Amino acid sequence: MAKYAVVFWSGTGNTEAMADAVADGIKGADGDVDVIQASDFSADQVGGYDGIAFGCPSMGVEQLEDSEFEPMFDDVKGSLKGKNIVLFGSYGWGDGEWMRNWEDDCDDIGAKRAADSVICNETPDDEATESCKALGKALVEA
Repeated sequence: MAKYAVVFWSGTGNTEAMADAVADGIKGADGDVDVIQASDFSADQVGGYDGIAFGCPSMGVEQLEDSEFEPMFDDVKGSLKGKNIVLFGSYGWGDGEWMRNWEDDCDDIGAKRAADSVICNETPDDEATESCKALGKALVEA
């Protein structure tokens, strides 16, 4: 069975709820999944997964969370060339610029985004939850 990781950081629980929905989508598509806090993930773990879903909310001036998530992502991104990934996160203001910048960064390093990213404003509603499940399924089917 293919193995996947959902790696996330959440301050309010919104991105964690999204991570759980992505994991549900992976399980529903018969994938084996580990849900991992960003502080517990490192570059040496990347090779153990067929695909990785990364989740981070928008922080500050539309940027990734900079004390745990961004340092972890900077550490692993050199290992993501050719790897199937998906991105998700919540935001409270702005227009999603942080996600577009993050997608560009992933494209620049040669990661293979398996589906369009999912963002939601504040707490994920039913539509966002279903989009996250679909994101997990898309990662397995990539």
